Amino acid sequence: MRKIVFAIMALSLMTVNFVNAQDKEEKSTEFKRWQVRLRGVGVVTPNESAKIGIIGGDVEISNAFIPELDFTYFFTEHFAAELILGTAKHEVKAVNTAAGNVDLGSVWLLPPTLTAQYHFYTSDKKIFKPYIGAGLNYTFFYNVKSGGVADVEYDNALGYAAQLGFDLMLDDKFFINVDAKRLFLSTDVTVDASNLAPGLSIPAKVDIDPWLFGVGVGMKF
Repeated sequence: MRKIVFAIMALSLMTVNFVNAQDKEEKSTEFKRWQVRLRGVGVVTPNESAKIGIIGGDVEISNAFIPELDFTYFFTEHFAAELILGTAKHEVKAVNTAAGNVDLGSVWLLPPTLTAQYHFYTSDKKIFKPYIGAGLNYTFFYNVKSGGVADVEYDNALGYAAQLGFDLMLDDKFFINVDAKRLFLSTDVTVDASNLAPGLSIPAKVDIDPWLFGVGVGMKF
């Protein structure tokens, strides 16, 4: 009887050890599927251009600095999707036109962007994690101030996005992020310049294509 009791105790101990070992192995292979980042982002517009009807010329769009929030979901440790949210105000001018430089006031842009990403791991410790991404954005133009003309209308538009960046883990939950994106944005603009000449309406095709350079912090959960 004593031998049977000892055998049962030994078997129980082996079972507990095996279960604990399995739990540890599963926990070691777990990864957090969600992460959120908050960045400070410089919106730089060095490549803006326009085809302006009637009066010709080009366009100048100011740079901006904004907060940006994004959410990322990992399908696997390498493949993820990221939703990027931020809005920026820009001052706009038509320059070198037949009427000289024309103040077109200001406009707010809201371009929610969804990218598909591939994440790399440079070591088994997974401290430094670069990534690349590409996707789509849909830009909303709102709160337009018309400046020196009667009115300006911008058409909302679908565009593209490319992304490159890295996460630097501080621990298993928090990290620092550096990110660069290029958005490819085009919009049809109608300028109501009837205050300058009766019935004057000026169509334009504007390419904005801003760069977004960001640094921030993030959290996995």
